[in-house]
Amino acid sequence: MKNRPKDSPYSSIRVLVVEDDPDHRKFLQDFLQGEGFQISVAEDGAKGIALLKKTPFHIVMTDLKMPRADGIQVLEAAQKLPSPPLGILFTGYADVESAVKAMKLGAFDYIKKPLTIESLRRVLHQACSEVAYRHVDVEQGQRPGGLCGMLGQSKPMQRVFDLIQRVAKTDSTVLIYGESGTGKELTAKAIHELSSRRSFPLVPVNCGAIPEDLLESELFGHEKGAFTGAVNTRIGRFELANGGTIFLDEIGDMSPALQVKILRVLQEHEIERVGGLRSILVDIRIIAATHRNLEKAIRENRFREDLYYRLNVIPIELPPLRERKEDIPLLARYFLERFKAKNGASIEGISDEALDYFMRYAWPGNIRELENLIERLVVLKGEGIIDVEDLPEKIFDPSVRMDFSPKKILENGIQFNTAVSEYEKELILHALKKARWVKNRAAKMLGMNRTTLVEKMKKRKISLSPTEEGDYQGTPLSKN
Repeated sequence: MKNRPKDSPYSSIRVLVVEDDPDHRKFLQDFLQGEGFQISVAEDGAKGIALLKKTPFHIVMTDLKMPRADGIQVLEAAQKLPSPPLGILFTGYADVESAVKAMKLGAFDYIKKPLTIESLRRVLHQACSEVAYRHVDVEQGQRPGGLCGMLGQSKPMQRVFDLIQRVAKTDSTVLIYGESGTGKELTAKAIHELSSRRSFPLVPVNCGAIPEDLLESELFGHEKGAFTGAVNTRIGRFELANGGTIFLDEIGDMSPALQVKILRVLQEHEIERVGGLRSILVDIRIIAATHRNLEKAIRENRFREDLYYRLNVIPIELPPLRERKEDIPLLARYFLERFKAKNGASIEGISDEALDYFMRYAWPGNIRELENLIERLVVLKGEGIIDVEDLPEKIFDPSVRMDFSPKKILENGIQFNTAVSEYEKELILHALKKARWVKNRAAKMLGMNRTTLVEKMKKRKISLSPTEEGDYQGTPLSKN
């Protein structure tokens, strides 16, 4: 193992580099050492396999073409270990068949030579996030209320988990509905991992993130010379997923022309590469997802009705985070442990008062917003307990707090007196925060005298504790 910066967030990540080219090996060694990884190197595949059997690694980075044992054999050996490392393959060869085989063996990703700092950092950042995720899983054991990386003890999520387990046993097409950030890709992964196809790849495609003129080639592949710039034959995501599952995220953003071709795949189970002259049979399961109202898109002639009914065989609707509030503490503590492990932070936990604000916030970005916030708090706080004063201003903004509209109150079955009490407490807390916890200022904002404010604070169980400077800092006494 090489020396590394002690303050690196990657200092606990062990990486094995298997590369026969001395120049590439030295480049990777210097780069990884500079980033702070624990690194070991092997000059060929056989030595790499020997090191894998001797020492546990989080990540193995291997060349494809090597003497004595190639990269595929290295990945095969890695997958047989009790705790397989993530595999990253790099190659200068346009070897389509080997790339497919590597992905089927569970390779996390691959990088084409010539290697660049940007491509290495991108792939390693993603790999380290996955390593941190697995580390928390191992450290905490089986998480309560979880399923294949998803968390939730609420009734809405338990219903989702039950549906996932039932549909995973079939080959039926699934359409996942949900707002952005609710976990649509995790749901697709859970279905795949519980299915009979789990030994084959799950290939995700974000239809909304790939330009329309590139999406067809990305999905179906292309033949050499099919268009300007097509210097080699390239397989598409459908072929890569053969035997497994393809996840078409944000399918509502797909153009009508491509929708016709997706319909043919569903009907005939075959594809044609761009510029190709023959059909290629594919054995895949299709899982699609969208945050859009597809029925409305059909009425507006933006989505094909026949494709909708082909996709919507088994619908799964993911609840937004604001409708599963009881899962917020579980998710927050999970993300806390995950980012502590990733960043080497010494955060002790999240205070009950901070969690109280989390419970009252509407989370328009859903789980992704909560995850990003916890990561930011862990990085900025570094140590101690995350408390109310560490939270961003938007958490205190009533415009993005829980919906107290009459329609939503009636839908949720909240009692009149409870709704009034909760909304009054929201206003008082926001006014106090904006007034920097000075009661006179807060009372003026609310259009009442100070005595009335004090009485309402007592009634709603909101206390203020004086600081040394004579200012005040608010702390709700309870979550009710």
